[in-house]
Amino acid sequence: MTALSSYALAQNSGVKRPDIVGVAHIGLKTNNLAAARNFYGHDLGFEEPFTLANPSGGLLLTYFKVNDHQYIEVFPELTSETEDRLSHIAFETADATQLRDYLASRGVKVPEAVHPGRDGNLSFMIKDPDGHNVEFVQYMPGSLHSSNFGKFLPDTRISSHMIHVGVTVADRDAADKLYKDILGFRETWHGGMKDDRTDWVDMRVPEGTDWLEYMLNVHNPSPRTLGVMHHLALGVPSVKAGYQTLSGRGMKIEQPQIGRDGKWQLNLYDPNLTRCELMEPTPVRTPCCSPMK
Repeated sequence: MTALSSYALAQNSGVKRPDIVGVAHIGLKTNNLAAARNFYGHDLGFEEPFTLANPSGGLLLTYFKVNDHQYIEVFPELTSETEDRLSHIAFETADATQLRDYLASRGVKVPEAVHPGRDGNLSFMIKDPDGHNVEFVQYMPGSLHSSNFGKFLPDTRISSHMIHVGVTVADRDAADKLYKDILGFRETWHGGMKDDRTDWVDMRVPEGTDWLEYMLNVHNPSPRTLGVMHHLALGVPSVKAGYQTLSGRGMKIEQPQIGRDGKWQLNLYDPNLTRCELMEPTPVRTPCCSPMK
């Protein structure tokens, strides 16, 4: 389908994009579930409210709850040290069926229909231009998630909000055609290791404050580098306080630092090398490269 015919179809269909309100979850693979549980459960303090089993037996995935609308999903399916640890990223929408229809009207390849998942929610998956699996979720009454609203939110949580997820992007223009032009994400900041280059672009969801971070200029990454790029960020009021809490739980971690965006941050790594970043909400010095919107 050409860009022109896609645009004409969208105009004629009258399908409007429903709200996309934030990051719903990130799905990660592990080959050591016990170690993952120690990191996300004991060290970061998130509770594990429920799991899903494979129809053929064994564990399909387990959930670590950040808040009522955000989770870290861990799949015990990593089979190789060189395999990408990222399973998928997910965003919450107000209407999954309408969003599927809207994306179809814009020429995006989508499933034929949206069906309830085994967790009781409505969701569907697409692939972005870089081949990343991107899920859209609508929380439904009676689902595993909705039935546990207000539960499993202990004070031990190092954070109560996943503020962004990051994925590698080879072609920014191609990514923008999906995330910006079709889905309505908007740039809030871009920066790089040097002032004259762009390595990261923060793209905020259209009806919320969370964002997707484009990780640019990544070539033939090692598993460690890919784990740095495919990451999640947890908002905290004080990185220093978070560092002290985690150190008190026995974690051996690097010192906090001020990033190029002017914010205090602390980089942690799960047992399979995925980066989990703690970040303060407000810059303490002027960000490099571009104004922060």
